[in-house]
Amino acid sequence: MKVLTLALLFSLPLVPLAPTKPLRQPTSQMAKRSKGGRWYFAATGHAVYCYGPVMTVPRANGDLQRVATLCRDGSAVVPLKD
Repeated sequence: MKVLTLALLFSLPLVPLAPTKPLRQPTSQMAKRSKGGRWYFAATGHAVYCYGPVMTVPRANGDLQRVATLCRDGSAVVPLKD
């Protein structure tokens, strides 16, 4: 048994097979979409820069409202002025 254990230990390579790569830092959604945005006029009266598509979503009272998605200020959805 000792001979088998020693044979296995000496058969293992002493040098690592591949160099270790540095760990990648996770990127945020905003960093992934850094290209191709557009300015929109928000319902609050401010201009917002958004990367995602403009969508039409239902309001609580049943009306439809246009919203811009994935904006630079960190908002996922910003209501737009009609």
